[in-house]
Amino acid sequence: MGREANCDCQWAGQQAPCKVLLETHELIVRGAIRRSVPIASLSRVQVEGEQLLFSSGEDEVALNLGAKLAQSWAKKIATPPPTLAAKLGISNTTHLALIGDFETEELKAAIAEASTTESKDANLILALVKTNTDLNYALDRYAAFANNPPIWIVYPKGSNRPIGETGIRSTLRHEGFIDTKVASVSTALTALRFLKRT
Repeated sequence: MGREANCDCQWAGQQAPCKVLLETHELIVRGAIRRSVPIASLSRVQVEGEQLLFSSGEDEVALNLGAKLAQSWAKKIATPPPTLAAKLGISNTTHLALIGDFETEELKAAIAEASTTESKDANLILALVKTNTDLNYALDRYAAFANNPPIWIVYPKGSNRPIGETGIRSTLRHEGFIDTKVASVSTALTALRFLKRT
């Protein structure tokens, strides 16, 4: 979830009141001035008085956010977003059990940070599901883990999919799990983290 503010915006000589959204990967301006630019493309980010100043390509930009908000936004722009591995709680100390086919580059990169294991001593499980059958298979496999590690259910985004957030939450809650976190995996995948109630 991003940040948003209504402010006076000056963009490449144009000036108008706008709504500005600072999302994880992009800055969006709505109103009389309309822009959408990747955060990574912003340069020369600085705060001057109550204005956040930066360059977007050849354009000079000033957002009159107020001193405190301008400082906060400058810090957010300068801080790289967390990696997928960090969002999922995967590190070099993680013993990760995998259920499903992990074909996307984002997931492969996140998984590479951990040691994967087939043993029952995993301290985190990642399950990629595309259907209810996949979900039931993941739950059957989960039953073999005596230590009840957290499980991430990774599934396709979109309403026209055979499985979605409501069905996954309902199934896992019925099986005694509670959902504790949500993470965007990629443009095509999202994930829900669950813990088994003891």
